[in-house]
Amino acid sequence: MARKKAKHPYRALAVSLGLTLIMLTAGVYGLETLNWPVVGGRLIRPLLRLLGFILVGLAAGQVIEAMGWTRALALAARPVFRFGRLGHRCGAAFMAAFVSGVTANAMLVEFYRDGKISRQQLFLTNFVNQFPAFFLHLPTTFFIVIPLTGRAGALYFLLTFTAALLRTLLLLCYGRLRLPLPPAEVPAAASDHRPTRGTRWKDMLAGVRRKLPRRITMVAVYVVPIYVAVFMANTMGWFDFMRDALAHLVVSSFIPVESLSVVVLSFVAEFTSGFAAAGALLDAGVLTVKQTVLALLTGNVLAFPIRALRHQLPHYMGIFEPKMGAQLLIMGQALRVGSVALAGVVYFLVG
Repeated sequence: MARKKAKHPYRALAVSLGLTLIMLTAGVYGLETLNWPVVGGRLIRPLLRLLGFILVGLAAGQVIEAMGWTRALALAARPVFRFGRLGHRCGAAFMAAFVSGVTANAMLVEFYRDGKISRQQLFLTNFVNQFPAFFLHLPTTFFIVIPLTGRAGALYFLLTFTAALLRTLLLLCYGRLRLPLPPAEVPAAASDHRPTRGTRWKDMLAGVRRKLPRRITMVAVYVVPIYVAVFMANTMGWFDFMRDALAHLVVSSFIPVESLSVVVLSFVAEFTSGFAAAGALLDAGVLTVKQTVLALLTGNVLAFPIRALRHQLPHYMGIFEPKMGAQLLIMGQALRVGSVALAGVVYFLVG
């Protein structure tokens, strides 16, 4: 069923912006490293860009559904999503995730709010969408990592790809066992009747005019203060402290080798520098290929939850609203970390 809509989104937005202004004012006058020019360049521009991507995603979901393009968009993923009983709308979001994760999430939440997919379908598809997300930045990262680390980098990519593929297959099998056949997939259903092209255009335009202002307003109610709070936490050094503490804890407890700690700390601090440090230590003979791969996987496990909290929390809690967004982010990262850790353990035992 469709979810109940907020009655006064613009009043809520006014309250949200007021709280945000209070936070910013306190930060500007309370932190030496923060001032209004910094806020404008490092906060306002990225925030407006994020809201713009979300707006495009919300509009795309409405246009794709109103024009009847979900089946065409999901054509390549149809056999897989039929097996997982997730339906063609979830398949369309999956294909959109190869281009933009924000757009895919916006499509999912629109389908859910309109009662066209269930909560379980939304959660499972969001987790499955980690697979296309793996390929989203792969062309760039692959040609940076391989020259730096060679065979170790290739093994790292193979293991992380295997982890992504394994959890995707397990999630699809779970959907096959637990989900009913989606109503839209039932042959000869009345809902399969397609309106004429002119009617679809009218419905699409009417839907965008009716839903989009309210939806982007409600997204902004959550995204703006959460994004600002994360920005303030980063400015105060909380994320640096968290990742350094995690790195020291894991390295000292499980990898008591000084050379490995350098790789892990570098990887947690910044993506490219971690591979550069690994390549330098590998070329110098300080690390073997196996040690390098395990160190990079350890850095991956440490870095991604912190990066997700820092970069994905605002848009997740804005698009899906706080409770569901937090659940999706925490559960999704737990699945990801668990699968990568499992791949690392298997490689350690048999590699």
